[in-house]
Amino acid sequence: MNERKTEAELLRRVAQGEPEVYAEIVDRYKGKIYGLLRGMGAKHQDAEDLSQDTFVRAYRRLGELRERERFAAWLYSIAVNAMKDFAKKKRPIAAGETGMPEPRNEDTPEKLLLAEEMRRDVHRMLEALSEQERLILLLRYTNELSYEEIADMTGLRLGQVRNRLHRAKKKLHRNMQNEGGAGYEMF
Repeated sequence: MNERKTEAELLRRVAQGEPEVYAEIVDRYKGKIYGLLRGMGAKHQDAEDLSQDTFVRAYRRLGELRERERFAAWLYSIAVNAMKDFAKKKRPIAAGETGMPEPRNEDTPEKLLLAEEMRRDVHRMLEALSEQERLILLLRYTNELSYEEIADMTGLRLGQVRNRLHRAKKKLHRNMQNEGGAGYEMF
């Protein structure tokens, strides 16, 4: 709760004419926004560009943020819309791209190969889900949004969010078992 008060204080200061304070907000969320966009299928460079675009859009629209609305959920919805706009304008997302981090250079060749195989498997299994199922999973498990925040962002009722999240997890689990990926850790 203290972080939210601090966030509210930062937002108030930005609104009162201290735009440099916005950099603290960007630092707090840049990794999560980037991860969300990568998880939705954006390539590294596109995710970086879309993250920057998200923060610019959010800054320009800070006056639209409702008092009761959580900033993070509002920011994620801007990122999701930026990705949708991008997908409409650009070519289809390349197969094999995921939101998972690239392997580090100090990894052994065996670890690099296993990480690449896992990335491909996870991407393929996520691609088998609908766009909405994939989005709900990412928002819940990578960005740790509540069901209520996901409902606000997606326009779904709370029961629909729970139901679709449950179905998406079951479908993902079933796909993992069918693909022999039972060794992967599930939610």
